[in-house]
Amino acid sequence: MDVGVIGVGVMGKNHVRVYSELRPVSGLYVYDVNYQAATAVGMENGATPCSSIEELVKNVEAVSICVPTQFHLEVARTVLPKNIHVLMEKPICATTKETEALLPLIGKGTTFGVGHIERFNPIVPEVRRICKDPLYVEMNRHNPASYRVTGASVVEDLMIHDIDILRHVLFSDGFDLTPGGTEDVATALFRFGKTPAFLSASRKSSKKIRRIYIEEEELTIEGDFMNQEIFSYWKPETYHVENERYVQENIIEKVMVNKVEPLKVELKTFLECAKDGKEFPVTALQAYEDLRICESIKAGLS
Repeated sequence: MDVGVIGVGVMGKNHVRVYSELRPVSGLYVYDVNYQAATAVGMENGATPCSSIEELVKNVEAVSICVPTQFHLEVARTVLPKNIHVLMEKPICATTKETEALLPLIGKGTTFGVGHIERFNPIVPEVRRICKDPLYVEMNRHNPASYRVTGASVVEDLMIHDIDILRHVLFSDGFDLTPGGTEDVATALFRFGKTPAFLSASRKSSKKIRRIYIEEEELTIEGDFMNQEIFSYWKPETYHVENERYVQENIIEKVMVNKVEPLKVELKTFLECAKDGKEFPVTALQAYEDLRICESIKAGLS
């Protein structure tokens, strides 16, 4: 399959690198408004640089759109009428209003996915398998300040990953939402019936954190997205006294996780869906809901 990447910033470069390593890719094309940057990335990865989006779409069957978010709708308007399969980097658009303009452009025979990369982290399906009846969920995504983020709050930059997992992996029913914080440090308390789920995101941290924590009646689950590790803490209901203190002994299990690069899984899945005419796991409508929740949280920030 001939594949293209539009935009060779931080994520675009990674898309080009991974595509160059995937067996289904027969031809690889790149475009960026900075033609020199596109040429350099192309030379590093055996890809052909193009001087325009129009030139690129003439040569490809599928494309990753990795331009800054404010240009997602504009590029989609050029690509989608050509019946080319599209993987749009997250968020799907800058606003829900723009997304509503994009959705009708997606043809019935077109595979359209959104790159919520954490959905392809190997700990996510394992957590979903283990998790049965959560009493409490907490997800933390904290980052040092990054020069690459402009024009976006921490909600659609970082928290959106955990919103996507919360809504489309762990819970499917309705919820109440209480947001708080600022554009750089934000929190969101969801209530799914009797189960609270607390999300926090920061880009002022000195430590990078990617964590999920779930409490159930019989066990506690703790996962690390970066290290791709999961630990389960089981309650054996045994206590003893140690130095005049009551101590509870837990059974700790390390869950076996097949560590992989999530982007490689994501792009391989995208190409398989495009080839077989299947729906991508992260659909445009799911991404639209993620963005709608982001906007609700942002409205409550100070």
